[in-house]
This record gives sequence, C-alpha cells and structure tokens, in this order.
Amino acid sequence: MLSGLTKHVNILDFTLASLWRRRLKNISVLIVFAGVIFLVASFQMVTQALTETAAQVLRSAPEITVQRMSAGRQVDVPEEYVSKLSLIFGIEEAVPRVWGYYFDELTGANYTVLGIDPARMPLAEKLQVGLAEGSMFDADQRGTVVLGRSVHEMLREKGSTLLSLFRPDLSQLSFTVSGIFNMDTDILTNDLIVMHIEDARDLFQIAPDRATDLCIYVVNPAEIPTIAKKIAGILPDARVLTRSQISKTYQVVFGWRSGFASVCLLAALTAFVIFAWDKASGLSPEERREISILKILGWETADILAVRFWEGFVVSGLAFIIG
Repeated sequence: MLSGLTKHVNILDFTLASLWRRRLKNISVLIVFAGVIFLVASFQMVTQALTETAAQVLRSAPEITVQRMSAGRQVDVPEEYVSKLSLIFGIEEAVPRVWGYYFDELTGANYTVLGIDPARMPLAEKLQVGLAEGSMFDADQRGTVVLGRSVHEMLREKGSTLLSLFRPDLSQLSFTVSGIFNMDTDILTNDLIVMHIEDARDLFQIAPDRATDLCIYVVNPAEIPTIAKKIAGILPDARVLTRSQISKTYQVVFGWRSGFASVCLLAALTAFVIFAWDKASGLSPEERREISILKILGWETADILAVRFWEGFVVSGLAFIIG
C-alpha cells in the first residue's frame, strides 16, 4: 500500500512539472474554466439570495391582502369593507393601508411612499428595530416621515432638513424627518418613505374613506385559506392574496428569470463543453512525443492515464477554487 501511495505521489510530482512546462497553455485553460464557473456560480448565488430574501421579507407581511379590482386594474378600497370583514370569525385586525410611487423630477428617482396607521398595525413596533437613527412617529403625529437611506442622502445633498413633496395639483407638502432606516434593511427600505396614513392620503389626493388595500391579520394561521375564501365571497369585486400565494409568485418570477438567464448562458456553456472535450480528448504533437518517450522509458499505459487524470484534476480543482 505504501509503495502504491509513493507511486501516485511521484506521478503527481511529474504531473505538476509537466503542467508547469506548458504553463501558458494550462493557464489559458484555467482562466476559461474559472470564468465559466464564476459566471454560473455567481448567477446561482444571486438567484438563491433573492429567493431567500423574499422569503424572509414575507414573514412579516400580512397573512392576507385585499385589493379592489375594476376593469382588471387595482382601484382604491372603501374603508366600509373593514366593517364587513369584521363579521368574519378568525380575523384579528383589518387595517387600511395607503401606498404608491412618487416621481422626483429634480433627481429623476422614483420613491415608494407607504402610509400606515401605527395605532392599528399589529407589527408597527417592529419598524423601530430597523431604524439607524431617530424613531417612528406616533399614531397622532402628522407631518413626519421615516426615510430610506437613498432618500436621506438625496435630502442631505440638497442641504435641507425638510422633505418637500408635491400633490397632483403641484401644491407643496413639507415633512420633518423623524427616523432613518439602517443599512441592513436597504433591500426593502432604500427608496422608502413611511408616513402617517392621513398624510399619504393628502399627498396622493385620496378620499379620507379610501385606502390602497387592506392588510388582514388572522388569529390562527391554519385558517388562512378558509378566511380568504370567506372574504372573496363577501367582497366579489376584491382580489384576495394570501402570503403563501405571494411567496409562490416570487418563486415563479425568480425561477423564470433564472431559466431565462440560463438560456442566455447556453452559448458560453456550449463553448465550455466543446473546449473541455477538446482538452480531454485531443493531444498536441508535444504531448504525443512526451508519451512516446515515457513508453520507451518503461511507463505503463495505466501510469500515463494517471498523469492525464491528475492534470485534469489539478486544472479543474484550481479553476473551481478560483471561480
């Protein structure tokens, strides 16, 4: 056994010397292998990271979201729906929410505006944990906002301490900044502006008895499908989305984009396969001469095949580590 191990150590030593003699060719092969591995691994890592992040985000999302549809488009929800939903046993809270997108003509950026009622949102206190500076506004505090980092950077570049936004009729609203989200929540809050729901209604000129959607929180998570069916029966013009349905939608979207990107990488993968096959099966004149010399010196065919194996193993292993 010891002699066999010594034999393979000697073969490996010869293999490394052989690779070094043809270092320019082997380095080029190594770069190609490492590049392909890097592309595939990076793409898979990004896809997996986005999928896991989406799953973590949805853990704090409402169990059920109710939206009103008209002509295939989402429209405002009347708050009278809340009283209708309160008749369903198992619903802990039905909370109206106002949200939308605000385009800043000066910077060309789009911001997400979220209006909430801290007194009614069951998980509103968790927003405080995600703040790097300041604090969340109180339930009766108007005219204050919590900003994402990119919005705060924009405000700081302007040299202003007040956030000025414009209504659809171009009349101005000014807000005091009460808090800033930390870096760990950038994927969710980087472009986010959180304000009181009444301020959001004022900004978007939404009627006081209207909301963008309703957040439904249930007592028993096992009853979510049953409660969703009851909501759909009571509100026939509503679209009822459960947290699991939204999660599946994210998975489908990421899976579709992952497949599309894989098709785009098909050309590179095909070239890699052809290149690897040529490297594994083809022999240059120099390699043929080296094999002939080894045969003359008494090397067996198994030893030469072992050299070829170690060459491929070393190059592939280094390419995998580098890529």
